[in-house]
Amino acid sequence: MVSFMSKVGYARVSTTGQSLDVQMSKLEAAGCDKIYQEKRSGKTASRPEFKKCLEYIRSGDTLIITKLDRLARSVIHLSQIADRFQTESIELVVIDQSIDTATSTGRLMFNMLSCIAEFENDLRSERQKEGIASAREKGVKFGRKPKLTPEIEATIVKLHKSKSVAEIAGQLDLGVATIYRVLKKSTQKNNASM
Repeated sequence: MVSFMSKVGYARVSTTGQSLDVQMSKLEAAGCDKIYQEKRSGKTASRPEFKKCLEYIRSGDTLIITKLDRLARSVIHLSQIADRFQTESIELVVIDQSIDTATSTGRLMFNMLSCIAEFENDLRSERQKEGIASAREKGVKFGRKPKLTPEIEATIVKLHKSKSVAEIAGQLDLGVATIYRVLKKSTQKNNASM
């Protein structure tokens, strides 16, 4: 096993509502000299603490994480990290998956699990897309409900007989431009029917 200068830990959860406590306990128990932690999605490239962690570790150091999916955004990203670590003689220990890249078995496990993790992410993404497509076929609408309905348009036209555009916009909590658009549409409809 390559002797190390420092054991550096990295802990991450995807959302601010999640706790880092379990990961922090495991990293402390593993004897980390320094631990970087953050609450950000692994899919985002903007992970300032991870960036600091990668800038800090040097040849002979060991990076310790609890799970492989805490580390990289994709297999390509993981491969880039692995290449750097190999070039600079930085070891990686993944506690929950018993990976230690200081050993040949650990390197093999690291590469296999990184491919499996990417495959699982792809499957999850495909299932999500299929679920959304299926829901759309069944008539489920996604996104915000439109504020402007035919009933509200009729109300705008009716109110315009006695109120200003600004008053209507305030009363119906709509933008002035929306009121003008509805009135223009109504005028064009009336002119077309004459």
